[in-house]
Amino acid sequence: MNPITFFIVVSLLAIGAGIGMLGSTWLAVMVWCLGILIGMSLKMANTWQKFVVLRAGKLQGVRGPGLFAIIPVLDSVVAIIDERIQTTAFNAEQALTRDTVPVNVDAVIFWHVHNAQKAALAITDFQQAIDRVAQTSLREMIGSSMLAALLSDRRAADQQLCTDIGHKTSEWGITVSSVEVRDVAIPVALQDAMSRQAQAEREKQARIILGAAEAEIAGQFVQAARIYQAQPGALQLRAMNIIYETTKERGTTILIPSTLVDSMNPAVMALAVTASSILPSEENITPGSE
Repeated sequence: MNPITFFIVVSLLAIGAGIGMLGSTWLAVMVWCLGILIGMSLKMANTWQKFVVLRAGKLQGVRGPGLFAIIPVLDSVVAIIDERIQTTAFNAEQALTRDTVPVNVDAVIFWHVHNAQKAALAITDFQQAIDRVAQTSLREMIGSSMLAALLSDRRAADQQLCTDIGHKTSEWGITVSSVEVRDVAIPVALQDAMSRQAQAEREKQARIILGAAEAEIAGQFVQAARIYQAQPGALQLRAMNIIYETTKERGTTILIPSTLVDSMNPAVMALAVTASSILPSEENITPGSE
């Protein structure tokens, strides 16, 4: 009983008791009956509640929120519908995917009642029906999906479940807001096999990348060889640069074939001419200087 109805009933009972003490028994009885009748007639619905009222077995209407009255005996409240968003957890155990892999899937559905009349009169227990429909739709989705798609694209699975379940529950006055797959569990042996497969795929990709790099390097070498073939001086300068880079460290001894030295003579002569143009002449060198 809501507080307002309780206050009215208590007040009338108190008045009836006072009248009874004054000696008017019939009047006290009438006041008491009036208080009980008001207590049975007044109802209070919260802001998120809907009361489905039948009169003589026929739909009278949906009441609430707020204070309203019914006719005792003739009217009856057959359902109190909560219109807030509800959550229902459901799962599918040992369901086979399209590629015959057993999986255990846990999911949760978010829903709310948008039509209290249908939810109360179109189905006996809409909460139990939502759970059954959700489990059936989940198994159908798993059976039509490949394991790889189920593991990698959960958003698509969530959207498919939301659409399928919402289409079935809309006739009961229920709207499905969203469905979220929380976990997809696969057998341990299959997990090991998938891990080895993933490792092999990464190894294959690494070898492909390494081969592509080797091919690119070989192409660069071919291009460099063509340049050196067309410009022998460039090859000689490159050889001298390699010798210089090698002899930068102290205590290094390099044996060079005489044929290589002969091939470098033109480049050596060019470097000597360049050095002589840069170094001071003998007439500008003072005696004793080095």
